[in-house]
Amino acid sequence: MNSPLLFTLLVCLTLFSYWYGINRSLKVAGGTEHKKVLSCLPKQFGLLTAMVCGLPALITLLIFNSAEQLVIEQLLTATLPANIQALSNIDLGLYLNNIRFLALSESNQALLNNLSSSTDIALNIQLNAAIAIQKLEQQAKWLKTALVLVVSLVSVIILVRKFSITYEARQKSETIIHALLVASSAIAILTTLGIVISVLFESIHFFKSVPATEFMFGTQWSPQTAMRADQIGGSGSFGAVPLFAGTLLITFIAMLLAVPVGLMIAIYLSQYANSKFRNIAKPMLEVLAGIPTVVYGFFAALTVAPVIRSTGEYFGLSVASESALAAGLVMGTMIIPFVSSLSEDAISAVPKALKEASFGMGATKSETVIKVLLPAALPGIVGAILLAISRAIGETMIVVMAAGMAANLTANPLDSVTTVTVQIVTLLTGDQEFDSPKTLAAFALGLMLFITTLGLNILALKVVQKYREQYD
Repeated sequence: MNSPLLFTLLVCLTLFSYWYGINRSLKVAGGTEHKKVLSCLPKQFGLLTAMVCGLPALITLLIFNSAEQLVIEQLLTATLPANIQALSNIDLGLYLNNIRFLALSESNQALLNNLSSSTDIALNIQLNAAIAIQKLEQQAKWLKTALVLVVSLVSVIILVRKFSITYEARQKSETIIHALLVASSAIAILTTLGIVISVLFESIHFFKSVPATEFMFGTQWSPQTAMRADQIGGSGSFGAVPLFAGTLLITFIAMLLAVPVGLMIAIYLSQYANSKFRNIAKPMLEVLAGIPTVVYGFFAALTVAPVIRSTGEYFGLSVASESALAAGLVMGTMIIPFVSSLSEDAISAVPKALKEASFGMGATKSETVIKVLLPAALPGIVGAILLAISRAIGETMIVVMAAGMAANLTANPLDSVTTVTVQIVTLLTGDQEFDSPKTLAAFALGLMLFITTLGLNILALKVVQKYREQYD
């Protein structure tokens, strides 16, 4: 039985266990009319039974699926000739992939027919291995099914034998749920640690080939390394300063548009617009956040960039066909909903008593907004701006299509620039060798980007702590 079908069966067993747990608890109480003598409600007995039925079996299924292919490959490798087992890990992996592809493409009977008619020794070895892997996978399916069902049934049997009038089913259910919540919280922490460790590990390999000072302070970016020692262009330049300069330039342009416009929209919708207009305008504005970034890229490349170039030529300015200004303006338009929507929520969440007290002191509406509402909503506004900055730093498609891929160290918004994320995608596109500085540079860029984002988070936290208002 394959995993999806087995999972469906496990869900059905869990639902049945819920019903069985309720009825078993009623039987222990002596019938429905005596259910009040139980220390917990019957449905709590059912919930505990369902969790004990499903969770151990699900964990068993996940562990089995994660180790299944590795064990099958180990068993299959042990049956291969010694000369094949002596292959390197890469070559052996390719050989096993060919066998697996052969097993998937032909049925067992077709493999037997080919084996009986073939005289090629190497082909016969692969055919035998394909037949063996089919048998191993079939045996693994039956073993997995039996193991999951046995774990599920045995867990339920052991539990229901403990049912009694004083059995604390609710407390044990809450303990299991608490453990699940802790495990769910740990997943986020472990995922973050895994990302940081994997990026850091590859970055260390990169810095063994390229000095950290050259990477962080170098002004030339040309990650072209040669495949041979005698090839032209055998040494690349890995100065990341132009990339971060381009990232900050485009982000700065985007925020110059998004922050003022977004804040003014938030103030208008929360304080001046009537509820009917607000209920229509806010969802329409948030549609901007749902437009794919590639569409923004087309808009920037086909509409905004030509307009900027024509306007610059009219005033005698030299404007590149792909400019940071075009990418920044379109990116700013894209992240306006992040600033406006979250800032509007923060302003609306300020207690009405503060607003009414300001009016009572004789302040005008504009004075109330500037001196009372905005300072009170500052933590939420800072969070909105931080989210918008993170969104701008991580954007790729708009920059590729509107700003280009040239690593120019410039502060001129009319020139073509590139960003860190664009270069990461470029370095990891296609077949790459993960032992060359060119590929490993992507991980170093990712590490620096992570450190930059972490610094922004810390700065925002300091601002929020300094200006946070406490209300009763």
